[in-house]
Amino acid sequence: RRRRRKKMMQAMRRAACVVVATAVVGASGLSVAVPRSERALVAARATTSSASSTTTTWASTTTRSAEEAVGISSEWELDCFSRPVMVEGKKLWEVLVTDSTGQWREVVQLPASEINSVSVRKAIESIIETAPVKPSVIRFFRRQMVNMLSIALAAVAKSRPTLRILPSRSTHALYAWLDERETEVYPGMEGFTPTLAQPIAGRPAVFQQNAAARLPEGLRAEQFAFVTLPLSEVFPDGTISDENIGVGKLIDPAPIVKREPGDLPLPGLVLITRRPEALSMAVASLELAGARADTATRQLVLEVGLDQAYLLARLDDQQRTEAAAFEKAKADINGLHFVVVQPPDEDAEPSGFWLLREI
Repeated sequence: RRRRRKKMMQAMRRAACVVVATAVVGASGLSVAVPRSERALVAARATTSSASSTTTTWASTTTRSAEEAVGISSEWELDCFSRPVMVEGKKLWEVLVTDSTGQWREVVQLPASEINSVSVRKAIESIIETAPVKPSVIRFFRRQMVNMLSIALAAVAKSRPTLRILPSRSTHALYAWLDERETEVYPGMEGFTPTLAQPIAGRPAVFQQNAAARLPEGLRAEQFAFVTLPLSEVFPDGTISDENIGVGKLIDPAPIVKREPGDLPLPGLVLITRRPEALSMAVASLELAGARADTATRQLVLEVGLDQAYLLARLDDQQRTEAAAFEKAKADINGLHFVVVQPPDEDAEPSGFWLLREI
């Protein structure tokens, strides 16, 4: 573990650079200029430039042994929505559940005439009953289904007091599975209707960009920088792993990038602070969905929860140019990017590293 951490820090230091002064927006809404005398070395390089055939509300689950369940997460991601398939003149509805690693998945088809919180609750409870690992968290992202899913999941959680229900855009394993089903599963199903297809990415009906609120005091950093790392560092043979990301979180980049990492850059945002542990814990509590730089409004925003956003900083001319490169690099790898929190000390490990995908 120490060897892996050392390799990670060496890779980060090879890409280190001096951060220019930045303007960070705090809870007061005022910009606070960081003196150039307080420049810090950062540990990264700054950028410049198969379908189920059943139609019942009960899932057909696969029994797994204890050995097979190893590695399956207790954090679940759930979607309930219509699909681009017509069954007896009505849209097919499905409940999809996956663990956050994407290793375990379940599909339940629902009759179109029984789409309500009761049938959804029964479907979820049937999945829980036979799941190899019981859920500690269930996340869902679809705004159109908030009311129904909130009611259904609240009923599910009533007999499970430790179960947390979180509306969140941090459902990356689910996005990857939906991408897969939309391209490989639904087109092969009888009754597939292309005009009903609703890709997740970029749909305002699914995601919306709300005006950014003022940054809470606990989320303030003294400095920030747009940075890049080799994309290969977050793949299995790379130096970044669950062992050295602090309280952060990784996702599987392979189904997002859909190609070998090669020399592709992975864009990111470094938050530099003298209180890295406190800031990392604050970020970890947010359901962080991504970082977005709006060059038109000159705003750097943290996207959190289901539809919240916080204004992290206002961009000057140089930062605006770097922000454009950051956004282009994200687009080149289907929205993949990272946010990392670390102290000014160049030899210190990051206290939190989040690999994210903007949808």
